[in-house]
Amino acid sequence: MPAPLPYVPDLGSIDPSLDLVAEIQRLRKERGAVILAHYYQEPEIQDLADFVGDSLQLSQQAARTGAEVIAFCGVHFMAETAKILSPDRRVVLPDLDAGCSLADRCPADQFQAWLKDYPDHAVVSYINCSAGVKALSDIICTSSNAVRVVESLPRDRKIVFAPDRHLGKWVMGQTGRDMVLFPGFCIVHEQFTAKRLAALMAQHPGAKVIVHPECDATVSRMADFVGSTAALIRFVKEQPALSFIVGTEAGILHQMRKVRPEVELIPIPADSGCNCSLCPYMKLNSLEKLYLALRDLQPEITLEEGLRIRARRAVQAMLDLG
Repeated sequence: MPAPLPYVPDLGSIDPSLDLVAEIQRLRKERGAVILAHYYQEPEIQDLADFVGDSLQLSQQAARTGAEVIAFCGVHFMAETAKILSPDRRVVLPDLDAGCSLADRCPADQFQAWLKDYPDHAVVSYINCSAGVKALSDIICTSSNAVRVVESLPRDRKIVFAPDRHLGKWVMGQTGRDMVLFPGFCIVHEQFTAKRLAALMAQHPGAKVIVHPECDATVSRMADFVGSTAALIRFVKEQPALSFIVGTEAGILHQMRKVRPEVELIPIPADSGCNCSLCPYMKLNSLEKLYLALRDLQPEITLEEGLRIRARRAVQAMLDLG
């Protein structure tokens, strides 16, 4: 029997007279669903969500709720992480094509082959990877706890860090640990350059520069603060500065404006001149697709149980650090 065709959202099946927000609210209650949105989602999705946060925060929040359905407005690896932690829940992703350049550049089979050159290394993988890569890892980290995860390993233990080379290099600088770095990168953060940042700093001499550790080291070294998405928002909230140059996906500005509506937020432009500070994968989700996901309970994220258990071990190793 041929494999079933993948679900494709049929936007033409939506009655144009529908109040999408009201229908999403109705379906959320009817399905017993929780709506999760990453900081990089469109503002209207963030405003509808029950919880907004980074990928791990959202997956942990989903595991703590009694929701029968998790509608994850993010990208594929995030929805997979929710399924890893909550196997008894139905997890839907509004657009199955919402991938991640980091995860896509590190397929599990290629990663497994690459690891053969480092048989005596501990494998630390950034959460921005597939369930298959998580299953090949010893421990998972996030951008907020990567330093603590690496420091938890014995000083004499050799380490492979994947898939983000920039985050890995930043962690090496913070910890003094030498690591073998998988050559992956995020297509958004890769576009930020020291040249563009220097020009912005000259135009806004009083602005604080805050960037995500997925940026190149030449950019990170120029920043007043380097941190995870949640840490960047917290920095804007707590610092007295009235102007911030921001080096991460521009969707985060929505939450920053909520906590400090009076400040000036200046996103670093891409060196190519395109609007590459917006993640094309994150922006695939929409209110229409979220409505269909709740209506049809598709596309649903499923994982083979053996794979899920192996991936869970690596995630749990991180969670056990507290």
